[in-house]
Amino acid sequence: MAGLKVVPVKCLSNGNLDLEDLKLKVSKHSENLAAIMITYPSTYGMFEPTIRDAVELVHSNGGQVYLDGANMNAQVGLTSPGDLGADVCHLNLHKTFAIPHGGGGPGVGPICVAEHLSKFLPSHPISKTSSMVNFNNGETGFGVNPVASAPFGSASILPISYSYIKMLGGKNIPFASIMAILNANYMMYRLKDHYKIMFLGSGGNNNGESKEINYCAHEFIIDLRPFKSIGIEAIDVAKRLQDYGFHAPTMSFPIPGTLMIEPTESEDIEELNRFIGSMISIRSEIKQVEDGINKGEILHNAPHNLRDLLETSEEEWVNRGYTREQAGYPLPFLKSSKNWPTVSRVDDTYGDTHLLCTCPSVEEVAAESEL
Repeated sequence: MAGLKVVPVKCLSNGNLDLEDLKLKVSKHSENLAAIMITYPSTYGMFEPTIRDAVELVHSNGGQVYLDGANMNAQVGLTSPGDLGADVCHLNLHKTFAIPHGGGGPGVGPICVAEHLSKFLPSHPISKTSSMVNFNNGETGFGVNPVASAPFGSASILPISYSYIKMLGGKNIPFASIMAILNANYMMYRLKDHYKIMFLGSGGNNNGESKEINYCAHEFIIDLRPFKSIGIEAIDVAKRLQDYGFHAPTMSFPIPGTLMIEPTESEDIEELNRFIGSMISIRSEIKQVEDGINKGEILHNAPHNLRDLLETSEEEWVNRGYTREQAGYPLPFLKSSKNWPTVSRVDDTYGDTHLLCTCPSVEEVAAESEL
C-alpha cells in the first residue's frame, strides 16, 4: 500500500459515481490526496457520464487519476484514458488484445503514464527509458530500479497481442470495441424481459434530472437475488449453465447474487443465441418453482455429468422429479454438440471452509530428514 490509505466513494442508486460524495471526500483529504482509481466503463457496465468532472475534481485538489484499464475492450479506438484526463492506466492484454482471460494466463500489459510522470517509470540497465533521460529543466529521472528482469515483458505472450493489433490495424481495432458493445447490448435486450437487468432504466444525473438508460457498455449484470425467496441462488444458475455446455460468467461480482455477462467481440451470433436460449430455458425452470410445480431439484442438483446420468439407479433417479434427458439435454442443440462437466454438484461452501492439505505432515518431513 506504500503507506496509502483507501477512502471509498459512494455510488448513486443508478450505479453512477456520486459526485457530491466525491467532493466531500476530496475536500476532506485534499492535503493528503494522492490519487483516485476509476474504472471506465464502470464494472456495472456503464459509461460513467461524469468521468471528466471527477477527473477535474481530483486534479484541482492535487491528486492524480489512475484509470483502471480492465474495460478497455469498450474504449479502444473510441476514446482513451488520455482523452479522459487520466494520469496513469494499465492496458490489460486479456479481453482487449487477444490474450485469454484466466486459466493461469499471465497478467501482463503496458502501464501508460502522462508525460509529467514518465520520469518516475522504472529504469533498466539494458534499455534506455524515459526515466533515465534529462528533461528540459535539467532535471533527471527518478525511476526506481527494474521491477522485472525482462524490460519488455513476456516474449511468449506479447507477440500475440502485437500480431492482433497489426492484423486489425487502426481502422479495424475500433470495430472490435464496437462489436463488444453491440454483443453485450444484443444479449441484454434478449434477456431483459426474462431477468432483471441491474441499472437498466434507472437513469438520472447528479442534478436530479431523470434519464432513461436503455443500453449498456460492454457488459451487463443480471440480478438473481429476487429468486432467493423461492430457494434459488445464483450458484444454482451458474451450475445449471454447465448442463447447457457453458462455463458460467462472473458470479457475485461486483454485486453478490448476480451474474455479470461480458461477451467481448469474439463470439459469433450463433454462440450468443445458444447462451441466450440457455438462460431463457433456465428461467423457465425457475418459473416452475415459482408456480409450485417443483422445488427446483434440477437446479439444486446441477451440474449433471455423464457418470451421474449413466450410473445413478432408476429408483434413485425417480425420486429426483425430473428425467435424465431433462438433466443432460435440456435443449435440442446439446444432442449434437455438448461440453460435459467433469464432476457433478459439490458443496462449495464446505470445500471453502474445510481445506484439505495435500502436503506431507510435519512428522513425515521429520522422518525423511532423519533418513
